[in-house]
Amino acid sequence: MTRKFGLVALAAGVLLLAPVALFGQEGASDTYRQLNLFGEVFERVRADYVEEISDSKLVEAAINGMLTSLDPHSSYLNPDNFKDMQVQTKGEFGGLGIEVTMENGYVKVVSPIDDTPAAKAGVKPGDIITHLDGESVLGMTLQEAVDKMRGPVDTPIKLTIAREGKEPFDVTLTRAVVKIQSVRSQVMGNVGYIRITSFNEQTDSGLQTAVADIKSKLGDKLEGYVVDLRNNPGGLLDQAVAVSDDFLDKGEIVSTRGRKPEMAQRFNAKPGDLADGAPLVVLINGGSASASEIVAGALQDHHRAIIMGTTSFGKGSVQTIIPLSNKGAMRLTTARYYTPSGRSIQGKGIEPDIEVPQAKIEVVEQPAHRREAELKGALSNPDDANKPPSDESKKPEGQTPGNTAPENKAPDKGKTPESKNAPEGGKTGTDKTGAPGGEPAKPEVLELGGPNDYQLARAVDLLHGLALAKQRAAN
Repeated sequence: MTRKFGLVALAAGVLLLAPVALFGQEGASDTYRQLNLFGEVFERVRADYVEEISDSKLVEAAINGMLTSLDPHSSYLNPDNFKDMQVQTKGEFGGLGIEVTMENGYVKVVSPIDDTPAAKAGVKPGDIITHLDGESVLGMTLQEAVDKMRGPVDTPIKLTIAREGKEPFDVTLTRAVVKIQSVRSQVMGNVGYIRITSFNEQTDSGLQTAVADIKSKLGDKLEGYVVDLRNNPGGLLDQAVAVSDDFLDKGEIVSTRGRKPEMAQRFNAKPGDLADGAPLVVLINGGSASASEIVAGALQDHHRAIIMGTTSFGKGSVQTIIPLSNKGAMRLTTARYYTPSGRSIQGKGIEPDIEVPQAKIEVVEQPAHRREAELKGALSNPDDANKPPSDESKKPEGQTPGNTAPENKAPDKGKTPESKNAPEGGKTGTDKTGAPGGEPAKPEVLELGGPNDYQLARAVDLLHGLALAKQRAAN
């Protein structure tokens, strides 16, 4: 997660104006010995390496190696990469649409971004990318892997993915211009659904527009809001603070603590609740990281929202973008952040209040049961005395409502009934991978916010239940 560029310029200036402060008197001689060692290696590589390499490339590699050895999130950004990053935080960039990190030398997917090639192809949080176009990512830096995934629009790239519980498989994606609409909303019954896909410069304004639109559509019927942070990889710290502040009337939102006590910062909410105190359910999963976890943690600690879903990613550190003299920059981990209760979620994540794993919604066929009204001689309902007989009552005896044919009717001619116990992919014309012609089965794609979204359905049901309980208590 990065802070706004203006906030880090002062820190960069301090570092550039006072380089001598980096070395203490006692350690100065040892530091200079280490620098002499670096110079010795540098000269030897320049002179004897099998191929000629420019000085700038060697220096850039040395800087990047120093930063990436610190943690998975610190890195060097050359001028081109720094420019790309600035474009990305504004909400538009080119590529596949996945947030990634490094783990044990491989590229790990933090989360795919909605409506991007990666999301449409079924790439999931936690997937490990082992090869790019058949080339192993082992030995690549994170930036090198990212650069390889980028390329001209409409060009393909093949990703080899290792997913827990499955054999490695290939997915071919077509690069596209990724335009991030960070906030989307819709009305689901009497519930407002707000999906936040990332925290860029438009997120807070987009959230305010979404809430206003939902209020105008539902008015007094509004039962609450579902704020969906699933597969949201994070983004700008100030936007995470602003979104949290929108739903909080007072109190601390987040604090950051660096190596030195004077570097600590605390962000507090201002009076005013954008939702006017309406119930909130926040959805998270393993792809909810960084800024998403700040929002979920703040709303959870203040008991302002019910957190539902699965444990979040667990990135509890803050990266500062420090511009450099060559128009590049360094992304450096400068602090850890803490939720209002003082807990660090680094490596642990936000635990949901109600754990709801993602699942399929399936209507289970129930055995036919006769109802009271179908029993011979059953008493009539006095409320129906003046109503004409329904179509259901005209059905032949022994045929229950909803059944239009006997249970043992033979299948239509030419059609083969499928066994209910047959495994997926066991249908005629497919191999054991579930795809015709021996091709690997494509990953199943779940549309977050779609009709088969089980976690969202649970969240909406919870808000319906809270509204019903409140209504009955009032009566």
